[in-house]
Amino acid sequence: MMVSFFDQFASPSLLGIPLIAIAIALPWTLFPTPPSRWINNRLITIQTWFINRFTNQLMMPLNVGGHKWALLLASLMMFLITINMLGLLPYTFTPTTQLSLNMGFAVPLWLATVIIGMRNQPTVALGHLLPEGTPIPLIPVLIIIETISLLIRPLALGVRLTANLTAGHLLIQLIATAVFVLLPMMPTVAILTATVLFLLTLLEVAVAMIQAYVFVLLLSLYLQENV
Repeated sequence: MMVSFFDQFASPSLLGIPLIAIAIALPWTLFPTPPSRWINNRLITIQTWFINRFTNQLMMPLNVGGHKWALLLASLMMFLITINMLGLLPYTFTPTTQLSLNMGFAVPLWLATVIIGMRNQPTVALGHLLPEGTPIPLIPVLIIIETISLLIRPLALGVRLTANLTAGHLLIQLIATAVFVLLPMMPTVAILTATVLFLLTLLEVAVAMIQAYVFVLLLSLYLQENV
């Protein structure tokens, strides 16, 4: 039976029941919980330091009103990083390769930033649709262009995360298949290809973390325009 390279992105199911909910909920059980003791172990200390540094970096450009989003954005960052990293393990499923899931994250959060801007400072929020000093004949065209660019933001967020992870997984599977095919015929070439596969895996680990950071960073930039 021929197996398609894209079968790895199909949502798993058992007896007709989708298992994507388990794949989404599982990462939360892997996070270490701080104990009641004053002195924590090294893992919790590193986790706390990372979250604090990330939150400070993310909230630095925002005013006090935007700091209410710190818990949400930090939690989303940790969630996406964990899911992306677990998806690199063999025989696992990566929920963030599903565009529907990524759009489910991007659209509500982007819409929340737009609603906050319209409620708190409607003049400034609408002013982003028309740059200052625009010639009068270009005003209708620029308003249409800026409106389209505003509405396309959540689509860009979801597609960027999906495309980068999907491309990485496909490339890893293609090179791994080439290693198994070349090993009996040309062992030297297979070893070189396996070395490339190892380096690509390291690159995909970096991509998994960077894409989660970019997703949350862009959300914070959209929030910065509206608070």
